[in-house]
Amino acid sequence: MIEVRPFNTLGAADHGWLNAKHHFSFASYYDPKRMSHGSLRVWNDDEIAPNSGFPPHPHSNMEIITYVREGAITHQDSLGNKGRTEAGDVQVMSAGSGIRHSEYNLEPVKTRIFQIWIEPTQQGGQPCWGAKPFPKGDRSGNFVTLASGFKTDTDALPIRADARVLATTLKAGESAEYTLDADRSGYLVPATGAIEINGVRAEARDGIAIRDETKLKITALADSELVLVDAA
Repeated sequence: MIEVRPFNTLGAADHGWLNAKHHFSFASYYDPKRMSHGSLRVWNDDEIAPNSGFPPHPHSNMEIITYVREGAITHQDSLGNKGRTEAGDVQVMSAGSGIRHSEYNLEPVKTRIFQIWIEPTQQGGQPCWGAKPFPKGDRSGNFVTLASGFKTDTDALPIRADARVLATTLKAGESAEYTLDADRSGYLVPATGAIEINGVRAEARDGIAIRDETKLKITALADSELVLVDAA
C-alpha cells in the first residue's frame, strides 16, 4: 500500500516567524487518521525566519532528528551542548529522561528543516545530542543511513529506536531501490523534485506512507532529494 499525502492536505500553522506543515497530528492540528506511522510520530516541514526560532523548552522520551534542507539551525541544551547544523547535515537528540533545548535560525536567510520524531524502544535514559555532516554528493543515487537504532549502521548517528532515517539524491531519470522487511513501514518525503515510487507519482514535500510493500523502486522525474524513515 502506497498512500500519497499531498503537501496541500497537510496540517498547517503560520506563526509569522515559523511556517509549519504537519504530516501527523501535532499541536493544534489533529487528524485521527494521521496520528503516527509505526513508531514514527512526527514529521514537521518547518520554515524558520531569519534571527528567530524555538526558545528553550523541554522534551522527554522521544528521538528527535533534524534534517536541515536550507540554511542552518543552531542548537543549545541543558547538558551544555552547542552546535550549528547546516544544509545537508543532520542532528539527533535523544530526549531520554528529560532535556531542555533551543533551536534558532541565526542566519540572514530563511532556514528550512524536516523535524522527525520517533518513539524510543525504552523510556528514560540519559539524554544526549549529536550532529554530523552528510555531503549530498556521497548519497547520489544511493540511500545513505543518517540516523539508526541498529548497531550495524556504524556511520550513522545513533538513536534509541527500532528505526532508520535515510536520504538520497537522484538526477532526473535515475532510480534507487530499497527493501523494507515485511513487518515494517516506510514514510518517504521528497524534499525537492518529483518521483515515482512503484509507479505512483509524488511531488516535492508530499508525504508517502508505505505499508505491505517490501521492494521499493523510486525513479526521479526531476532532480530530487529524498528522506525516508524505515520504522517498526
